[in-house]
Formats: sequence, C-alpha cells, structure tokens
Amino acid sequence: MHIVIMGCGRVGSTLSRSLEQRGHTTAVIDSNPDAFRRLGPGFTGITVTGMGFDREVLIKAGIETADAFAAVSSGDNSNIISARVAREQFKVENVVARIYDPGRAEVYERLGVPTVATVPWAADQVLRRLVPEDAEPAWRDQTGQVRLDQVYAPFSWIGHRVADLEMAADVRVAFIRRLGTGVIARPDTVIQEGDYLSLFLLESTAKSSHAAIEAGPEDS
Repeated sequence: MHIVIMGCGRVGSTLSRSLEQRGHTTAVIDSNPDAFRRLGPGFTGITVTGMGFDREVLIKAGIETADAFAAVSSGDNSNIISARVAREQFKVENVVARIYDPGRAEVYERLGVPTVATVPWAADQVLRRLVPEDAEPAWRDQTGQVRLDQVYAPFSWIGHRVADLEMAADVRVAFIRRLGTGVIARPDTVIQEGDYLSLFLLESTAKSSHAAIEAGPEDS
C-alpha cells in the first residue's frame, strides 16, 4: 500500500515509520521542512513541503495512486479540509483525520470522514486507570451503545467453552490474550487459567453481563 500522511509531528513521523516497517510506502507532507528530521536517516519515503489540502502538493505525494490518507497535523481545520480533499477530489476511500475537538469529530463522522479525537482518547485512558476496574470500558463506539471490556477469566469459568460464557452473560468474546499471545476465540474454545478476555457487550446490559460472568456458569 501507498499511504500519504499530512503532518510530520510525533504522530505522523511515528505512523510513517511503523508503516514502512510493515512494508508499505509512505509520503509525508508538512509545511515546515525541518519537521522531516523526525523521520530519521533510515526513512525511504517521499517528503513534500506544503499544505496537505493543496492539490499540487498532494499530487507530488502520490495521492492519485494512494491507498490511504491520514491527516494528523496539529490543526483541526487543516486536517479535515485535507481529508475531504483526499476523499472527495482524489477518491481515496481509506481516509482518517485527527481531531482535537470531540464536537467536531462527531460532525465529521456523520459526513463520512473517520476521525480520531485525541483529547477524549487520552482522557479515557487516564480515567480507566483512576477508577475501579471495569467501571470504564477499554473502548466505546461512537453511538455509546457498544463497548469493549477486558477482564481476566474468573476461576469458575476455567474449563468451560467460550460459547457457554457468551450465552450466560450476553457478550461476544472477541479475542483472548493467553500466555502473551493473542488468540481468536471460537465457540468451542475452552477458557484456561490466566486468560485475559476481550468482550463486546451492550452498554445497557454491562452491569448484568459482568454480574453473570462473576456468578459463574452454574449460577448464571
């Protein structure tokens, strides 16, 4: 894949290096040429000085053949304008914009531009470390109706099938971290001691779902 990244701050430079390590090609756009130093001497992609919503700049970065575009500069307006230009004028299907204002993020999501609202994400990560375990989910969708919770499998569920836990607690086990390795859960997967379960569940039934998990298979 060829990915165009607008913004060569800490996020953009880290993203570009990560993509290159995975075998993708990248082009990085920034209005400040000194910012490209963050990419390091091993960077093999394209660097273009200019604004990410400038057509000529985008073309130099290879937007016409790009598989994806990420706008991760420090400006909300620049990010969303660049993302819309990439999506609407150059027909790049996979586009994401970094947005600081969560109110704007919701608006642009409705316009079909996926966003990452950094301030709410950071606040949520801090909150999850301050409040009691399971009080806040690991992730919540934009509607606020679906959440992802991560819990260690209670002793009472060891030796039982994932399907049994899903039915008793009205959850879906997305994957399991077992002995440091990620495992995709199947209905007949047997829960083992030390399993760290990632569960999708409804916000409205979260309390009862966790109660059913804690109660164990016999009492559920």
